[in-house]
Parts: sequence; C-alpha cells; structure tokens
Amino acid sequence: MHAAIDIGSNTFRLLIAKPNDSGTWQTEYYTHRIVRLGEGLHHSGRLCDAGMARALKAMQEFSAAIAEHGLSTADTYAVATAAMREAANGGELQQRIRTATGIDIRIIDGDTEAKLSLAGATAVLHAQKRQNMLLFDIGGGSTEFVRARRTCMDDAISRKLGVVRLVETHLHSDPPSLDDYNTMLAAANEHLMAVEAHWGDHRIPEHLIGTAGTVTTLAAVHLDLHPYVAEKINNHVISKSKFMQLRDRLLAMPLAERQAIPSIEQGRADLMIAGLAIIEAILARWNYQEMTVVYAGLLEGIWLHNQ
Repeated sequence: MHAAIDIGSNTFRLLIAKPNDSGTWQTEYYTHRIVRLGEGLHHSGRLCDAGMARALKAMQEFSAAIAEHGLSTADTYAVATAAMREAANGGELQQRIRTATGIDIRIIDGDTEAKLSLAGATAVLHAQKRQNMLLFDIGGGSTEFVRARRTCMDDAISRKLGVVRLVETHLHSDPPSLDDYNTMLAAANEHLMAVEAHWGDHRIPEHLIGTAGTVTTLAAVHLDLHPYVAEKINNHVISKSKFMQLRDRLLAMPLAERQAIPSIEQGRADLMIAGLAIIEAILARWNYQEMTVVYAGLLEGIWLHNQ
C-alpha cells in the first residue's frame, strides 16, 4: 500500500490504495482540498502568500492522514504541476512543505503530466474507447492533450489553458456575459490551433475522453449526482446536444445559483464557466458529437507509476 498526491493549480488530491486483482488499485482512502494555489500567478509570476498558506495546511492534513494509515513519507509519491512549475517561488513552497511534512514533491513537466494522466485514465476506460482516443485533462493552470491508441501514447502537448487562468483573465460579469464567454472561447481556440500545429498530421482520434475536476463535475451535474460517487462518473457519455443544454443552463445562472447546485463542489462554480468554454471549443473545432468522462487521471497515474 502506498500514497499518491496530485498538487494541482486548483485542487490537491490524496489517494491511499493497494493493488487489486485486476492490476489497478483498491482505494483505502481518498480526500482532496480546493486550494487555488495558482491564484494570481498569471499576473505576478509568483505563488501568493495566501495560496501557499492554504497549500501548506492541505499538505499537513494529508501528512496526518498518511500517518494514520500506517504509511511514511517513503511510501508517498507527490507530484506538482503547472502552478509550482511556472512560479518563480515554486521551489520555496516545495522546501517549506518538505520541512513541515517530510514529503518530497516532484515538480513535473507537461509531457510527464500527460503520460501519467493517460495511464490513470486508460486503467478505467472501456477497451473500445482506448483503441483510438484523444484525452484532455483540464487543470487550473494548464490543459494536457494526449493522442493515444491501445494505451500507447502517440503524442502529447500541454498548453497554458487552465480554468483559474481563464476566469481571472476573462470572466468579469455575473451572470457571465456573452462577450466574456466568447472571449474565453476565442482564447481556448487559439490554444487548440497550437495543438493542431503540434500534431503535424492533423489526425483527429475517433473518441474524445475528458478527465479532471471540471469535466467530472459537469458529468455530476448531468447525472444530478450528490453525493459524488466516482464510479458512476466512469465512462459516462455526454452528447454534444446535452452538453449545449447544460452550457445554456449554467451560463444563465449567477454565481450564487450555480454554487447552490448540490453536485457542484464549493469553490468550483466560477471555474465551471471556463471549463465549459474549453470543452465547447474542443467539441466544435474537431467536430466531436460526444465525450466520455473518466474520474481517473493524473492522481491514479502517479499511484500506478510507483506501483
């Protein structure tokens, strides 16, 4: 049994699990904290004091949970992504967490993040969808795009297209104005153009697979799922027409009304607007008629990589 920690730009997640007979994991304990570590990063280039304080508190809580399950820091694999990767003082936070908890954090690049997300997602994805897929992983500070066939990665690219970044830059109205939303769509589409250029051959995989908090929260809203049950999210399909209905419903609501939806976790209601723009841009640009949602991604990939 060992622990994996995903230190994201918005959410920190902890998984304690042991191997099961199918070659994946049996969850012994899971928890997460919405930290917003990337708050203000795109303006200042630094992690703010409040964000670092929230991060330290979350990691101390994780450290206590790990100890309660009889594990040590040697059994813990912690990975940090866009916020700590980009921030001028990311190393400072890394050291502060090590001093306070004994947990060593590995700050990974976008390619490694993509590979680990693919490993986690394909472990729970239906076999037919794994044959020819485009996986996208929307985070607070970046989105990863992975083309893969039969669990083998063809290529991957990480773009600085995150929901925290988009909201802080472009969302100025409540409820969201059409101008604000269209600006987010345009920003997302610029990144998708760069993804296409990276592909070179312009091959668009058959199946679209989405993972991470924004996408899984949208699936929970679609299912009216509360409390959240991860297994019910796995392999859930949202058609393009149903997505557009959900988009229209959420865009029409002020922040307080969105936050009152039981299946939207506290701290995600504003970020959902940026997530809708990213998903809509992907569906429209590459003409996908549906997306499949999986709850597993980077966190589970971290756990599997260290199995």
